[in-house]
Amino acid sequence: MAERSGRQVSRRWVVSAGTIFLAGAGTAAFGATRPRDGDGAAPSRGPSPASPIPTTPAIDRIAQARTRIEAYVERYDGHLAVAARDRQGKAAVTVGTRRFETASVVKVNILAALLLRQSPQGRALSAGTRRLAEAMIVSSDNDAAVALWQRIDGSRGLAAANRALGLRETKPSSHWGTTTTTADDQLRLLTALTSPTGPLTPQDRAFIMGLMKKVIPEQRWGVTAARASDTRSSYVKNGWDTADVDGGHWLVNSIGRIVEARHDWLIAVLSDHHVSQKEGIRVVEKAATYALKELRAATAGDGAS
Repeated sequence: MAERSGRQVSRRWVVSAGTIFLAGAGTAAFGATRPRDGDGAAPSRGPSPASPIPTTPAIDRIAQARTRIEAYVERYDGHLAVAARDRQGKAAVTVGTRRFETASVVKVNILAALLLRQSPQGRALSAGTRRLAEAMIVSSDNDAAVALWQRIDGSRGLAAANRALGLRETKPSSHWGTTTTTADDQLRLLTALTSPTGPLTPQDRAFIMGLMKKVIPEQRWGVTAARASDTRSSYVKNGWDTADVDGGHWLVNSIGRIVEARHDWLIAVLSDHHVSQKEGIRVVEKAATYALKELRAATAGDGAS
């Protein structure tokens, strides 16, 4: 009986406590609009604190484009590298850090080194040297490249010039065509050749770009395949050769510039291990076209004029 009596008391206490709790809750519920008599509290008229509005993080479209370009390049298992940058905006991407042999794309580097050696800097080249420079870039003449390579003191002169040009990953060789470089360093070279704050004079920059714009039709493949319908001008220098160290497979490279209504693209595509030059050109052109397509789409809403 004592145990049962204890349970009854406990149950009544629980019921009473619940009643008190509900009464208190009711008072609290109405307390905001009906103060108790005599407490002098004014009715609360301010709004209740608003819950924070959830926000969606801004989409980094350049990062998304980079991810897709990386996936594209990875299919080639280290035999392809792409770098591109818009001089009119912030879009930039580099995929692939491997060094490739330059073949004839180094001829642009040789010409920049030659111009940096002029004293005073910016002095016009002699007529004979100018003809060699034009042949080296416009028709990729190898004899002209050999002559100018000697005039810049070969690999030593190229290394000195590259320090001024801001290149960090280009390693000159005793033979100009086997110099090695990265896509990112070729982008640095193109930046130095187009930037008003670069080491070259405006006249020298215009001279190099002018020659790259005049490359003969049969050599205007490569990054120029990425031209858009609103492209205003394009500049290119390509390099191609077979590599004995790669079983005679082809290396095919292309660097250049594509100026459009809303963009000014600098782009470099390096590649090797191709069964033919034709196959290498196809890979380079598809990579350049894909990279700029992704970057254009990523910047389509930027509102640039």
